[in-house]
Amino acid sequence: MTQHEEDTVIRTVLEIINENGLEGIGEAVSILINEAMKVERSSALNARPWERTEYRSGYANGFKNKSVASKLGKLHLNVPQVRGDVNFYPSALEKGLRSEKALKLAMAEMYIQGVSTRKVTAILKKLCGLEISSTQVSNASKLLDKELEKWRTRDLPKIPFLQLDARYEKVRQDGVVMSCAVLIATGVMEDGRRTILGTSVSLSEAEVHWRQFLLDLKRRGLHGLKMITSDDHAGLKAARESVFPSVPWQRCQVHMQRNAVPYVPKISMRKGVANDIRNIFNAPNLVEAERLLEMSVEKYKTTASRLSSWMEDNIIEGLTVFMLPENQRKKLRSTNMVERLNKEIKRRTRVATLFPNEASLLRLVSAILVETSEEWETGKRYLPMVEE
Repeated sequence: MTQHEEDTVIRTVLEIINENGLEGIGEAVSILINEAMKVERSSALNARPWERTEYRSGYANGFKNKSVASKLGKLHLNVPQVRGDVNFYPSALEKGLRSEKALKLAMAEMYIQGVSTRKVTAILKKLCGLEISSTQVSNASKLLDKELEKWRTRDLPKIPFLQLDARYEKVRQDGVVMSCAVLIATGVMEDGRRTILGTSVSLSEAEVHWRQFLLDLKRRGLHGLKMITSDDHAGLKAARESVFPSVPWQRCQVHMQRNAVPYVPKISMRKGVANDIRNIFNAPNLVEAERLLEMSVEKYKTTASRLSSWMEDNIIEGLTVFMLPENQRKKLRSTNMVERLNKEIKRRTRVATLFPNEASLLRLVSAILVETSEEWETGKRYLPMVEE
């Protein structure tokens, strides 16, 4: 920032404080934070706005409006955006971002566990430094449910690549503790960025749950699918073939590698089997992958017949990804994108341990997914969408 710009900002801030006194501090702080973020962006890009320099690492891409709750009241900020390969998020907002997440998650966690309003208020004050009345807590809980439902039912864009996965949490149902399935759908958009499409929680039978979930995605506008990646979850295959019968399916290679272990008769053989399967998956093309698979099936026919039969029947389901350009295969041949997301969910849900019902579990998982999806959609491109 030039000296002239600094002087202009300081004069503006002083005028606001002089005219409005303490009531103008929030607005004044907002201006200062906005300017600090712009300076930080210039530093990250190695160039000021409109500056021509060989050291530039990216480009400014406008601003995104954001409101942040603080002890000074609501701050109205203009968050600088960037484009290019540079990864940038203003450090001034990191604490505010965490507070927003903590506020939503703490409220969800306390609400789902039936904690008294007084205790919720105390926890929120400790976490976020905010004075919140019992009425605000009640209203915020309703707003949270409304916000999450709106996100879960929003219209979906064109999604070339879909990834599906399931995890399980403990829920109390009629006095009995049961495992409840949490289904999650993530996707890669046309611009190569990731997004979370939706989630569903249910104690119902697997195939019925999966079919209802996929039908809901379709009703919300999911289209343009080129490939679906998932593990071989119970009920998913039948549901997928019913709802998306013509979309190619890629079985997760990472899970398949693990699935092979029980069919290996000797511990001493595991390393060799793992290498053989890995070589098939890392082949340069489908023809070579099928050749290596045929060799492996023949190799283990006498020493590990069950493994040989399993490989012949299953490995082929992990080779669909060879239909794609080589620069897309690594990210789409497994469900690692959803697996990492599941680890983040587990980190939060283990605080609650046992949920009183399906709705409470859905509320907390949805809150986590909304935050993550926003980060993904405004973050770096995940996948090249053309051969590069």
